[in-house]
Parts: sequence; structure tokens; C-alpha cells
Amino acid sequence: MEDLAKYIIAHSSPEHEALKWIRKQTNLRTNHARMLSGPTQGALLTTLVQLSGAKRILEIGTFTGYATCCLALGLEGGGHIDTLEINDELNDLITAGWERAGVASLVSLHNGDALETLKNLAAGCASDGLYDLVFIDANKRHYRAYYDLVFPMVRKGGLILADNTLWDGKILQDPLPSDAQTQEIARFNDMVAADDRVSAFILPLRDGLTFIRKK
Repeated sequence: MEDLAKYIIAHSSPEHEALKWIRKQTNLRTNHARMLSGPTQGALLTTLVQLSGAKRILEIGTFTGYATCCLALGLEGGGHIDTLEINDELNDLITAGWERAGVASLVSLHNGDALETLKNLAAGCASDGLYDLVFIDANKRHYRAYYDLVFPMVRKGGLILADNTLWDGKILQDPLPSDAQTQEIARFNDMVAADDRVSAFILPLRDGLTFIRKK
């Protein structure tokens, strides 16, 4: 699989220099570099924004800002991203990466508990308009809560993306592991599959990326 990943990257458009810098800094300054979206998923995020014409984007889980940057690079005709992150210790790295990519003016970083921030943002949706695209990639224990909160904030025909929904294959184990993350991801997947308000599918990219389109 590692050889296949290298082949895919070698035969895709080059990664933006700012994204390379964010990847390097993430590896140097954090112990969780595997949480980074990476070049392949990042390119997909950029392309989805371009193809959908999304202008208002919400991201739950910034980490070091790599995926945020990918989403922002897709906003070719302008737009805005609200991104939520509970940990403010890496804010300097995050903003430096966005500045290198020339997208800092397109992004608002909201530090704090995502569930509380979402409630505040929901109040502004009535006046500012609904989101075109939402990317969920934060605390796996709260995926259903995130989904319930953002659903009314997404326009009809809008897209919700949820990362890590295959969870290293743990959701296939029988019996299902008892840890809170695996249990919640499994329940989230079941909930989305049963939701007749949407059409959805899981793309087996990296750790699983669920596409959810609001009807």
C-alpha cells in the first residue's frame, strides 16, 4: 500500500509548497502527524470545493491547518471557512501555514469546545446564510452530536464529509471493540445509513471518508 500511495502522489499534480511546509512542521512539532489529511485526501478536498462551487465552508477539527488550507485553495472565486479547534497551542503554526498559502484572509479560526462553538455559529446561519460544505474531523466520541448540530446549518444539496469512518477497520470487528471512539463511529455510520434526508456513501480513502449529501 505504501508503494501504491507513492505512485499516486508521483502521478498527481504537485503538492502546494505551503502544504509541504505544514506537513513538515506537523511532523516536527506534534506526536500525531498521522492525523494530517495528507496529499491525496487534501487534493480531493480542494477538488470537491472547486467542483461544487462551495463558498461557505465549516470545518470541525483544524489540527495544524492542512485540510483547512486544502479547502481554502479550492475557493478560487472567493469564499470563507469557519474552522473549529479546541487546542490553541499550535495557532502560530496554523496561521503561518495559511499565510504561506495566501489563504489566511479566507479563514476564521474558532478556538474552544466544538459543540459550544457550533451552537453559537448556528445562531448566525439565519442571517449569514447556510453552509455549502461541512468537514467533520474532530473528537470521534461526538460525531453524532456534530452531525445533529450541523445538519440544519447545511443548505439543501450541500455536502457533509466525515473523516475516519472506517476507523482502522475496527468497525468490522466482531465483537465490536468497547472503546468509546469505535462505538461512536459505528453508531454514526448506522445513523447516516438510515437517514432518509440524505444520500451517502463511504469512500475507502485512507481511514474512510463518508460523503453525505443533504437532499
